[in-house]
Amino acid sequence: QVQLVESGGGLVQAGGSLRLSCAASSGTFSGYAMGWFRQAPGKERELVASIGWSGTLTKYADSAKGRFTISRDNAKRAVYLQMESLKPEDTAVYRCARGRSPYTTGGLTASAYDYWGRGTQVTVSS
Repeated sequence: QVQLVESGGGLVQAGGSLRLSCAASSGTFSGYAMGWFRQAPGKERELVASIGWSGTLTKYADSAKGRFTISRDNAKRAVYLQMESLKPEDTAVYRCARGRSPYTTGGLTASAYDYWGRGTQVTVSS
């Protein structure tokens, strides 16, 4: 069983920054890709960014490219999402997830992930 806990969300003005953290308190972490997803009210869940098991390969949604950076620290069993130049449309619940299969580079859809955190709210005011 893998337990993931997100932190770092909050209320920020447009143009501001936030750094989300996701800590794995149990289960295997280092051999699996990790992803950050978000879901806004009335919208579908979408992948924001993913990072492969080794940390060398990353993928981003078009909306996140150039503004968000995903990283991981396997020694700390944590994955991070640094968000810059935030926009009101970034407002959502952000959840981290662990890849379903080991030693992959990170899937683009939710079905590629099997363990999920509860999420942290990010609200960007205009």
